[in-house]
Amino acid sequence: MAHLRSRRRLALAVPVVLSLTATLGFLPGAASAAPQGSAPAATAADGPNLAYVVNTKTDHRTIASVKKAIVKAGGTVVATYDKIGVIVAHSANTEFGPRLRAVRGVQSAGATRTTPLTAAGTTDEGAADYLSAAEAAKVKAAATPESEPLEADQWDLRAIGADKAAKINPGSRKVTVAVIDTGVDDTHPDLAPNFSAKQSANCVGGVADTSAGAWRPYTAEDYHGTHVAGEIAAARNGIGVAGVAPGVQVSGIKVSDPDNGLFYPESVVCAFVFAADHGVEITNNSYYVDPWLYNCMDDPDQRAIVDAVNRAQQYATKKGTLHLASAGNSNHDLDSDAIVDESSPDDSTPVTRTIDPHECFDVPTQLPGVVTVSATGVQNLKSYYSTYGKGVIDVAAPGGDRLYQIPDTPSKNGRILSTMPNNQYGFLQGTSMASPHAAGVAALLKSEHPWASPAQLQALLKAQADNPGCPDSYDQDGNGTQDATCEGGKRVNGFYGFGIVNALKAVK
Repeated sequence: MAHLRSRRRLALAVPVVLSLTATLGFLPGAASAAPQGSAPAATAADGPNLAYVVNTKTDHRTIASVKKAIVKAGGTVVATYDKIGVIVAHSANTEFGPRLRAVRGVQSAGATRTTPLTAAGTTDEGAADYLSAAEAAKVKAAATPESEPLEADQWDLRAIGADKAAKINPGSRKVTVAVIDTGVDDTHPDLAPNFSAKQSANCVGGVADTSAGAWRPYTAEDYHGTHVAGEIAAARNGIGVAGVAPGVQVSGIKVSDPDNGLFYPESVVCAFVFAADHGVEITNNSYYVDPWLYNCMDDPDQRAIVDAVNRAQQYATKKGTLHLASAGNSNHDLDSDAIVDESSPDDSTPVTRTIDPHECFDVPTQLPGVVTVSATGVQNLKSYYSTYGKGVIDVAAPGGDRLYQIPDTPSKNGRILSTMPNNQYGFLQGTSMASPHAAGVAALLKSEHPWASPAQLQALLKAQADNPGCPDSYDQDGNGTQDATCEGGKRVNGFYGFGIVNALKAVK
């Protein structure tokens, strides 16, 4: 698994959003964006077989013409999303990208990977720590009559008032949060009661597979999506843990490649469109789109990736879906002048480069309208790994901190306890864990305000957040040097955005 949210995001501030929107310059229409049929393959064996996104105008005549040009250039049409003007194609022609960019009606086109297709990252920080039977017994001994058996270890629920909120409004079954991730094990007893199979799919490769169980993780090691799903909506059923919104539904849209665990653009495009067309109210995105941690607009391939994914998420937003995404685990300042990216591309040989986070974007985290979430620990302080940035972070939420913020719980584990495949439970930390906490609160808000639009939901999420303000000092390791610099005031700042989400306020 490459990187479940070890990253960051581009701006939330109005100037940044406007600049990105202006740079992209196309917000396609809103109707069904289901993929159309494939065209026959035309091979050109002069290079590696790569996947491409080709972004066009949305009229049928242009799309039909571009599809013919794809075949003529030695490509195969894999999927066509007519209403957003995105075509997924494969080609071994080394000149495929330049040739398509010269075609009338094509607005951007580029490869979605740097290595050949094989027979398809996230943002957790560190390896999983499974809860043993002995540890579980210790936690259960501390349970109260009104709590779930393992809830004593869930400091995160208490930190945002989710335990008290559940007694007032656990969330509506009319609200679904889609976990776009490595798959969700819907057979887990804490997830089965709230799982929506009809809103789940496997989108790997760019075409949705809705066959039974297609959304499940490949192996137990692909646990990320199952953990995220439990944080959002694990049922209060007297079995294990509880989610932030234990009354809402959760679905799984798998986008991780089976061979390398990467989250390629065409899979994510499929996921956003599928979520929108299947009535999903909220999506959680604890990953960044591979292979680039930051997609720079002066590179034609990376620009095409930003274009395609942005079209898909905007399409979903227009149909009423709010997107939340993790900020990343690099402790990067996304409002700085320069960031050193040593991990891109992550599907071949990375090349160290210095990027401007105002011109090179973490996708989908930095796309306009996406809620960017930073991570906190039990002390309501930014987690040591969490990426941040004034005008970039929208809200903060518990993501865990195993080094500097240790809770007084039975396990004394500063990370987040949640569901794992095969009926297990485990601890993880990362902004990957922060985003689903915020998504859970957004689901509670949607339950309370069913007619709220994505923009209104985002405003409500910010309004109910509690902002601790910038700390006087952020020298976590005590070496006399500040580990990060928080800029801004009590209302909004670079560490917490508008504040740490509050589930209890959301239902009041």
